[in-house]
Amino acid sequence: MDRQEQGRPEAGGWVPGTAAAVCCITADEGLREDCARAAAVAGAAFEAASSAGEAAALWSRADLVLVGADVVELPPQRRDAAVLVGRGSDRGLLWQRAADLGVDHVAELPEAAEWLVEFLGRRGSDRSSGSVVGVVGGCGGAGASTAAALIAGAAALDGASVLLVDGDRLAGGLEASVSERGAEGLHWPDLISASGTINPEQLRSALPRVRGVGLLSWPASSQRAARIGAAAVSGAIEAARSAFDLVVADVGRGREGLEDFAWACDRLLVVVPGRLGGALSAAQLLHELPPVPVGALVRGRPAEGIDAEQLAEAVDCPLVGTVPHVRGIPVAAEAGRLLEFSRLRAFRRLAGTVLDGAHLPMDDGEALAVGARLASRGRRAGR
Repeated sequence: MDRQEQGRPEAGGWVPGTAAAVCCITADEGLREDCARAAAVAGAAFEAASSAGEAAALWSRADLVLVGADVVELPPQRRDAAVLVGRGSDRGLLWQRAADLGVDHVAELPEAAEWLVEFLGRRGSDRSSGSVVGVVGGCGGAGASTAAALIAGAAALDGASVLLVDGDRLAGGLEASVSERGAEGLHWPDLISASGTINPEQLRSALPRVRGVGLLSWPASSQRAARIGAAAVSGAIEAARSAFDLVVADVGRGREGLEDFAWACDRLLVVVPGRLGGALSAAQLLHELPPVPVGALVRGRPAEGIDAEQLAEAVDCPLVGTVPHVRGIPVAAEAGRLLEFSRLRAFRRLAGTVLDGAHLPMDDGEALAVGARLASRGRRAGR
């Protein structure tokens, strides 16, 4: 993927006080070197140990722990910020080991080296920064854009500062659904040539606001919407993270949306229509998503003989909530009044769940369940 490069700090150079302290536990020298390189590019202080016993003193002090796939046990204290690192050739083994150890994230190196650099960089940024939640349709017409907009609107009504990001360039512009007269202010085309660090407050003040929600979208226009590029997307999202409590991204299902936007998210929500076929389609999509926690949103009333929990199980990820079918939403979206429905209790409740969960890692049970299911998929893929 075309990602913005970051310079490597000079050997022995000053490391900013805000840099994350990274502890790497592995006896694999090659894996340790890969992790050290990623930490250097991210500007993070790096310490290594060959076993959990050697890492005991570093375990609670480090901001982030990188655990090698060769590690069989960890210190008893639970660590939220941990990444299992290993080789992509051992995908099934990696996810099974992550499930066994209760680790939330997996980085297959060297393929996920760029993701690891970005992840380490985010850990070293302002600890009070907001979270980025992506919403993606499990199949065509699942209603991801509607769900993203209503979650953003409801979270704003409950007092959070929220940015709604249009991550589907070919969808015609999300602003047409939420703004009756078009939104004046900064749009994606204005950021095509953006590079380097974007000032969070300048970004926030330049963006249009609709019913209390910041909006970063392509214009509602028939003119060709040019691709922004991963570097500009990453820069804008990172600035937004510092400027807002919550960033909700409507992630397109195409390769561009998944590569440019999904990889910028802390968590992903897959919208699944209430039928088994939609759930099976969503299960296929999971193979294309980055290694971040994923949950299911079931839209509408499930078909006879199946419930929301069963649909989420078919997708192979935990159920986060449901998006009810509400008459009038399609007409309101056509008129640019979609956010009016954010006030409904069902959407306020859903937004609260998303906002609370956006700032928390997966709990032990969720990590074990998701890791085991992903390990099972890896074994099936290797047959």
